[in-house]
Amino acid sequence: MRPHEYIDRRSGEICRERLRGDQLITALYSPSMEHAPGIVTLFSSAWVSKALAYVNYDTLLGSSAASTLAYLRESGVDFSEFVDAPEKLTTARDIFERRIRFWECRPLPVSRSAVVCPADARVLVGSFRESSILLIKNKFFDYSELLGVDKSFWLEDFLDGDFAVFRLTPDKYHYVHAPVDGIVIDTYEIDGEHHSCNPSATISPLASYSKNRRVVTVVDTDVNGGSGVGLVAIVHVVALMVGKIVQCYSQHQYDAPAQLSPSTFIKRGQPITMFRPGSSTVVLLFQQGRIRFCEDLLINRFRPAVKSRFSIGFEQHVVETDVTVRSALAWREADSIFRKRRG
Repeated sequence: MRPHEYIDRRSGEICRERLRGDQLITALYSPSMEHAPGIVTLFSSAWVSKALAYVNYDTLLGSSAASTLAYLRESGVDFSEFVDAPEKLTTARDIFERRIRFWECRPLPVSRSAVVCPADARVLVGSFRESSILLIKNKFFDYSELLGVDKSFWLEDFLDGDFAVFRLTPDKYHYVHAPVDGIVIDTYEIDGEHHSCNPSATISPLASYSKNRRVVTVVDTDVNGGSGVGLVAIVHVVALMVGKIVQCYSQHQYDAPAQLSPSTFIKRGQPITMFRPGSSTVVLLFQQGRIRFCEDLLINRFRPAVKSRFSIGFEQHVVETDVTVRSALAWREADSIFRKRRG
């Protein structure tokens, strides 16, 4: 099987991803299966995904807590970050839904102008204005469908803007944190499938992120106490064995979790949602001219000698960077023109 590699942001090293069920997923989403979409649809249906999650995480047929902890240890997960002692996590589901002491082990950038990463994940960043990067976008999602047909009016606000795609692998911490300070002005769910987030599936026309079930939250940051980067769309995309996106916004650590709703003010770096176990994805959309991505994330995309399954024209590889939640993703564009949200 063709390997998939990424860049570890902290060390700068090239790492090879361990892909669980890679042969099955690669075969299922191969070009030949485009002529048999019914099989893929069945495999990615909500009831099959929930059944697989139950077997894998909740029953004796699935992984034991001990074997799951061993898997996380092999994946380099730091158990000292856990809020709860590992021995108190008695099932695989408990371990995958673990909490971490993010206020200590994931410090926020000091500058208030920093937009932060919403998750421990592998990220690709791009712009809708760059023709070469549009092909990356087309690999992952159909822009006209991503925010939902009934909410297509939001497309105009993010036209020619920037995007970041965060892919969470099964070993990752599964809470999603607010990338910005601001007021929620819309939040809604879009029905869809539960396709895998394996790189081979992600770039298949059958498994575009805009075909998966997803939850969209739009935040206005041009408010008192906000980050001042315009509108930001946070798109949570479910995947295989992700049964639910749990809204659990907490203003302090994990205390008093609550549902997000319009008029809720969210604080940068605080948890807003949690994915049930499995692989999953978060897509961020930004308005044109309001942010600039960190230079290392831009450079890493086309770093040579990295074997990535993501590519653009003429098989030029596009490389992900492994990032940590609450680390810097982008900076407020100081000389940007204020783009007032339409009424």
